[in-house]
Amino acid sequence: MIETESRISEIELVYKKTIKSDDLPVITRSTEANKILRELWSNRIELCEEFIVVVLNNANKCLGWVKVSQGGLTGTVVENKLILVTAIKSAATGIIIAHNHPSGNIIPSNADIAITKRLNECCKLFDISLIDHIILSGDTEKYYSFADEGNI
Repeated sequence: MIETESRISEIELVYKKTIKSDDLPVITRSTEANKILRELWSNRIELCEEFIVVVLNNANKCLGWVKVSQGGLTGTVVENKLILVTAIKSAATGIIIAHNHPSGNIIPSNADIAITKRLNECCKLFDISLIDHIILSGDTEKYYSFADEGNI
């Protein structure tokens, strides 16, 4: 006899593209990433720390983005699993991660450096490129790019 109900929850993995491929923005430099990230960022850039992931295809076109964490004035918790599941679910070949420093100081902390290094190692296991980690401040021209500084 076949049961109609299961005691195990179904997991659904869905990625719905809502924008035509020709209309997707392309990121090839940190200046482009900075501009796009600021369009996505909430109005809390100087209030609380948030962490965003932008997923890209092999042509560096932005497939989508997700806020994976929101914290307080001085930090937020970042889980590599959430970042990787976002990239895998969207069939991304590359990701750009970003977070803000409400203080305006864009110099990476030891925790920022450690997160970047560990996530880069995790990404390599899935053939996903960590293209950049960008730290933003409230000043639209002020940001720190790990890639530009040779730290990825």
